[in-house]
Amino acid sequence: MPMMNLLVAFNGSDGSVAALRYAASLADRLGAHVTAMLAHTSHEVIDRRSRWIPKEARTLLKAANSDILREIEERFETERKALGLAGDLTLKEVTGRVDTLLSEAARHYDMLIVGNHADTDDEHVTLHPDRIALMSGRPVIVVPAGHDGGAALTHSALAWDGGRAAARALSDSLRLLEEGGRVSVLTVGPRTSWPIEDLMTHLSRHGVDPLLEEWPTSHPVAATLLEWCHRYRPSLLVLGAYEHSKFREDLLGGVTSEVLARIDIPVLLSH
Repeated sequence: MPMMNLLVAFNGSDGSVAALRYAASLADRLGAHVTAMLAHTSHEVIDRRSRWIPKEARTLLKAANSDILREIEERFETERKALGLAGDLTLKEVTGRVDTLLSEAARHYDMLIVGNHADTDDEHVTLHPDRIALMSGRPVIVVPAGHDGGAALTHSALAWDGGRAAARALSDSLRLLEEGGRVSVLTVGPRTSWPIEDLMTHLSRHGVDPLLEEWPTSHPVAATLLEWCHRYRPSLLVLGAYEHSKFREDLLGGVTSEVLARIDIPVLLSH
């Protein structure tokens, strides 16, 4: 099924700029439509409705909140013009819990494209791609800040352990894998007992040229994937997110978190 309807989250960060550019490039390749969304909370560190806050201070707080959103809108407008999409791309603004809003919105699109999480983002607009992938039920492409390679899908990598999340990621990314035509299947340590040859045949029947790369259990999964991607520079890494519980990953650290924190190429997450 072709991907015709893409949603990109834009919060003014360098990561969201990279995501917008990536979405525009991908839409151009696929003939798809892009919708941009600015999701922000109404949370304020100081409750300016309190009777203890002077009127002048309330005015300053309101202006500060408005200035943040205005700067984001101005940066979006600059990028939109630079991409030549002045008449074809608008920015929807929604208010609430950012991750929840984007998760709910993503269910009405083929895919959500976001920038990587950055601790420097303003708290009103910060987002967590891994949480959104977990909640939304839709594939999420995470584009790291500074990525300027566009959406050239010449060579993709698929992290595979035979589990449910990996299978979902494969299904969600298949249209993109077909576009590139070359896929490295990366397996680290144990995988399900089903013959890997069936996966290679499946990819071949979708017009994909698959190559299997295997490492023993002694290799750490995240570090091995990161090192391989750094060496061979695929255009996309496809990853099943949180095969174990997110609580366990947050508590002990995990493949999803470590990969997203360190990788410098786009990652497609599915759960």
